[in-house]
Amino acid sequence: MQIQSIRVVDLKIPHNPPKTAPRRPSWNQSAPRSLPINKYPEFSRLPGQMPGMGGGPVWVQITAEDGTWGLGNCSFGAPVAAIVEQVFAPLLTGRDCLATEFLNDLMWRAAQRLGHAGTAAVAQSGIDLALWDLKGKLLGLPVYRLLGGPCRDHLELYATGDDLDWGLELGFSAFKVTNPVHYREGQEGLNRLEDKIAQARETIGPDCELMLNAVMSYNVEYAVQVAERLRPYQMRWIEEPLIPTDLEGHIALKRAAPYVPIATGEDHHGRQAFRQLVEHRCVDVLQPDLKWCGGLSEAVKIYYIAEAAGLVTIPHGGANSVFGQHFAFAFPESPMAEFWLGSPPGIPLEEVPTIPGMAVPQDGRLVPSDAPGFGMEIADEWIVPR
Repeated sequence: MQIQSIRVVDLKIPHNPPKTAPRRPSWNQSAPRSLPINKYPEFSRLPGQMPGMGGGPVWVQITAEDGTWGLGNCSFGAPVAAIVEQVFAPLLTGRDCLATEFLNDLMWRAAQRLGHAGTAAVAQSGIDLALWDLKGKLLGLPVYRLLGGPCRDHLELYATGDDLDWGLELGFSAFKVTNPVHYREGQEGLNRLEDKIAQARETIGPDCELMLNAVMSYNVEYAVQVAERLRPYQMRWIEEPLIPTDLEGHIALKRAAPYVPIATGEDHHGRQAFRQLVEHRCVDVLQPDLKWCGGLSEAVKIYYIAEAAGLVTIPHGGANSVFGQHFAFAFPESPMAEFWLGSPPGIPLEEVPTIPGMAVPQDGRLVPSDAPGFGMEIADEWIVPR
């Protein structure tokens, strides 16, 4: 079955507003968090106002010669859309849509001069995910069965966000909180961060998992200080403390603070970057983002590199997308999935707008759809040209 067309589209999904009134605004409206650019005080730390986060989602539709289509999703707007349409679409159109390994190898090789560690990997992700969705539809199977079948009867989730009381009420027992400080803030920042983590641990109690999402805002020296300060709070991990290209920094951090697990990977793209982390044993949890790292095909390669070394792979934002849900359902060394809890407290999760057909958490767990492909229930009329 040949690929007839590859195009970037928008989804116009009708959503009904929640029936339940929120108790208060979400943490996502007001909680400051730090990114690398916040070294400079002129830049906001509030969502929607931070440089480098814009562009919006990019949906990719791939249609086979019999009219069956699959959808994939990636990020970062126009630059990524241009690579999809101008580089990859001409390369893949007319080829066998079931040959996902071959098609991904073509994209990977074509992207080397574009810099596969950046937007080219993101564009490849959107196409690869659409190919898997299409393959599942053509074969009449959910993607997790194409990956080998389910290895568990449900996914265990952890909640990302600062509304910890709401997460507890929803049944979560593992939590990752945001990081409000940058390494330039020194001792005052350390004090403020410790206060936040101490309060979080008090809220969730001693039996829940607690993680910190640093988002590349530390250097090695500061990360070591953070690790030491937070030792009493029994952190499951500190996430993405350093920028992804600082391999030597990750090695130095692991040597200096071996007592705290390090998780990273959402901003690492492609299997080579993860192979280097694993070879140097400088991280404990690998976190590829399926919409950024090169797609499901690349994430599977990353998983096997980690598994061979005895490390787990827990994709970034996995439970917030159909793609990550199917991945976690199929692979034994992916023990839990991340659910970004950004909706206002009080609104049941089943009332929060999402992709039709995507499973939502219940009591901190979920089971992915068993419909063909990724199970998205998207009507033809909701798909419009970009």
